[in-house]
Amino acid sequence: MANNTASPGSAWLFYALLTVIAWGVYGVILHKGRGYMPMGSETPHAGLKAFLFVCIAYALIGVLTAVMLKVRGSNWTFTATGVRWSLIAGAAGALGAYTLILALGAAAPIYKGAAAAAVMPIVFGGAPVVNTITAMLLYPPQGGVKSLPLPFLLGVLLAASGAFMVAKFAPSNTGHPTKTAHAPAAAAPATGAK
Repeated sequence: MANNTASPGSAWLFYALLTVIAWGVYGVILHKGRGYMPMGSETPHAGLKAFLFVCIAYALIGVLTAVMLKVRGSNWTFTATGVRWSLIAGAAGALGAYTLILALGAAAPIYKGAAAAAVMPIVFGGAPVVNTITAMLLYPPQGGVKSLPLPFLLGVLLAASGAFMVAKFAPSNTGHPTKTAHAPAAAAPATGAK
């Protein structure tokens, strides 16, 4: 009996940790998929090709979700407001995945295989800050913003600054990320000219 009582209370944490794992590997795996797409003249399209298969995976999981609703005995009733907000959420998620692949592609010439190490901390450090602001706009805290505890505000600040620091000092295959990748190439002709 105690096991059944504890299970529902910790289910949210179990699923949250599974989400951390799934989203934690997402950017790295997506960048790897992008890297295996045809390059050369197709390099500008590699990210969108990878994103196409992300969309296909979303569609397949959507079909599995429909099956799950059927298996669970859902009566398939929906509300217009629920559908509208869910579509907005889906659009935000898809747009985020789309702009993520663009960010990974733009970071690839600088960070090579470590592009996800530069991009993902900004995404995962910045998203909680945006989430907090959005949540407070949609569900204002009792007592207003002035009632927010100082440790909470400090946590938001630390999340943002931590994301910046991890992204700024992310490892790369071309040396320090603040140095341009063209510096060694520019020095080569001068040496050859001697």
